[in-house]
Amino acid sequence: MIDPSIPPEPWLSNDDLWTMATAVLASVACGLVGCWLVLRRLSLLGDAISHAVLPGIAGAFLLTGTRDVLPMLAGATVIGIATAFISSALGRFGRVDRDAALGVTFTSLFALGVVMMSLAARQVDLDPGCVLYGLLEFVPFDTVDLLGAQVPRAAAWLGAALVIDVVLMVAFFKELRATSFDPAHAASLGVRVGIVHLGLMAAVAANTVVAFEAVGSILVVAMLVAPGATARLWTDRLVPMLWLAAAIAAAMAIVGYLAALELNTSAAGMIATMSMVGYLGSAGIVSARGALRRSASRASAVLTMPQPRSDRR
Repeated sequence: MIDPSIPPEPWLSNDDLWTMATAVLASVACGLVGCWLVLRRLSLLGDAISHAVLPGIAGAFLLTGTRDVLPMLAGATVIGIATAFISSALGRFGRVDRDAALGVTFTSLFALGVVMMSLAARQVDLDPGCVLYGLLEFVPFDTVDLLGAQVPRAAAWLGAALVIDVVLMVAFFKELRATSFDPAHAASLGVRVGIVHLGLMAAVAANTVVAFEAVGSILVVAMLVAPGATARLWTDRLVPMLWLAAAIAAAMAIVGYLAALELNTSAAGMIATMSMVGYLGSAGIVSARGALRRSASRASAVLTMPQPRSDRR
């Protein structure tokens, strides 16, 4: 018999709310940066960098013997910039297509990172599987003191990364917009296209490192690509696309985590799955809407077409 004096347990505990907030921060931070990759048609480069930063992360583990974020961030940023340099050099001097250059760079650095991660796991309290797939459910158990409150360490770093992303995008919005839509014209205006590109790659690498403990270096790819690609289906304007991508990223994080709780499965994996479902659903709706508009346009053209006259004597 239920005692009415005992209040019922809430559906979502405090740990669940912090975990969901961390997922939202990771998804929005990666989604905003990923919008620029989608616009530049370089989504595969984001995938390559998210995998290629593994040597930088593992190198930080091997050199410092700790899991501090700053050494990992420095190592991964260096490797991320090196990935952009190596892939560009292979495409320019190796006489191969961009996709082939990215494939060679990505697979080589990823394989090196897996080997180094296995070596690092021997001296650091680290599970290589968590690096690859993340462990979002355990985020609330690693906290730091922030303004007198205990906040998950991953949420604090992801919040800082999101703020820095927004500040940098506002400060360099004109340069990012110019180099994303017409790099040749931007270069003729004196914009340092190469510097802007390397800065964007460094931002992708930094967000990947900050998010990897929560969602892993593989599942972060969905967060980099899916929100921007989904928002691009709904609008052709840049600023609304950024706002819409942030809203989609937050919604997919919340829905994915709630679905993971209901199905008792991986939270990060379910968020990535919901991101894919959202993209496919948006593609279907937009395609159907376009087909209806074309059908209505043809019907209107037929109705307004002048009818032939028959003169009778």
